[in-house]
This record gives sequence, structure tokens and C-alpha cells, in this order.
Amino acid sequence: MPTAPPATIKPVIKQPPAAERVYTHIKEAVLHRRYEGGTLLTEGDLAEAVGVSRTPVREALLRLEAEGLLKLYPKKGALVLPVSAQEIADVVETRLLVEKYAAAKAVPASPVLIGRLEELLEDMGRQAAAGDLAAVSVSDRAFHAEIVRSAGNQILSRLYDQLRDRQLRMGVAVMHAHPDRIAKNHAEHTEILDALRAGDAEGAVAVIDQHVSWVRNLAQGEIR
Repeated sequence: MPTAPPATIKPVIKQPPAAERVYTHIKEAVLHRRYEGGTLLTEGDLAEAVGVSRTPVREALLRLEAEGLLKLYPKKGALVLPVSAQEIADVVETRLLVEKYAAAKAVPASPVLIGRLEELLEDMGRQAAAGDLAAVSVSDRAFHAEIVRSAGNQILSRLYDQLRDRQLRMGVAVMHAHPDRIAKNHAEHTEILDALRAGDAEGAVAVIDQHVSWVRNLAQGEIR
């Protein structure tokens, strides 16, 4: 009599802690502008959205307030903080210091770096065509981060990584406020790649200066 095949044991997928799930839900919504600046979030609505009690919601909100994304108001809720003009100016200044230095150090660019930048540029074009601005912002940020990492300075890389959340949030906001910039951004990324491919350090630095400095125009007011 043939023996029955052994039963397949399905791996148990352990969910992250409740507070971590709430934290991830809120942070992604803020960074991708599903919760825009000026939105008041309540513990009850968040608990219902994620399917948890209010206790982990409070824990997540405190963590996000410490990161500067929210402002808590007792018995009212949490306000999503708009991106301020000063924050934009500070991020642009830091990006220019790091990225221009890294671009100069990236030359001569390795085939690995060039290949990775080509992939990300293709991703941005496809994502823009699909209207997925959040994905475009992620790929945009990754494009610049690859150049920074190629400089081989781990301290600068870690400093740049600390800007990640602010860059993503600003990137989505900029594209919503100025949709005409999407095609221009893609063209400027192509110019950066072409300069690195040609071994033109000065050209790459000049394009990055123009590309990143444009965001300073937004510092004249605030974007949500």
C-alpha cells in the first residue's frame, strides 16, 4: 500500500509588533502624501485603520513626533507637520555639500555604478509614465544615493542616509506641485549619467548643482 506523501509544513509568518505596524502605516502615508501636511490624525481612526488598540498607536505617534513628522496635541490628535521653507533650505544645502563632492570623487565611474544608474533612470521613466510619483521619488533618491556611496566615504553615506525621509517627502510634494518638473528631472538625471559615463567630473558637478539648487525656489513659501 503506497504511503501518503508527507504533509507540507507551512512556515509561520510572524507579524511585526502592533506599534511597529502603526508606525510604518503612518510614516509611509506621510512620506507619500496620503496624509498631507496640516492633516489631523486621531488615535481612534488610526487604530481602526491598522486594526490595533489605541496603546500601540500612542507609542507610534510619540516616535514619529520625535522624528519631526508630527506634532501631538493632547485629547485632539496628531498634526502632520507641513514641510517648511527652512527645512527645504537646510536639506538643499546639505545635499549640495555631499553630492557635489561625491560626484567629483565618482569619476572615473565604475561599470557597476553606471549600470545601476542606468537601471534607476529606466525605473524613473517607467514610473513617471504610470503616474506613480511616490515610486519616482524613491528611485530619484536612490539614483543620488548610489553616487554618494560610490565616493567610498562611509561617514558621508550615513549622513546622506539621514536625509532619506525628508528627501522622499519633498520629492513627492515637489512633483505634485510642479508636474512639469517630472520630465525636466528625468532629463537632468540623464545629463548627470552622461557626464559620469564620459568621465567629466566638472560637468557632473555642474548638473547636480543646477538640479538640486532648483528646489531652493520652493523655499520662498511652503509646500504641504
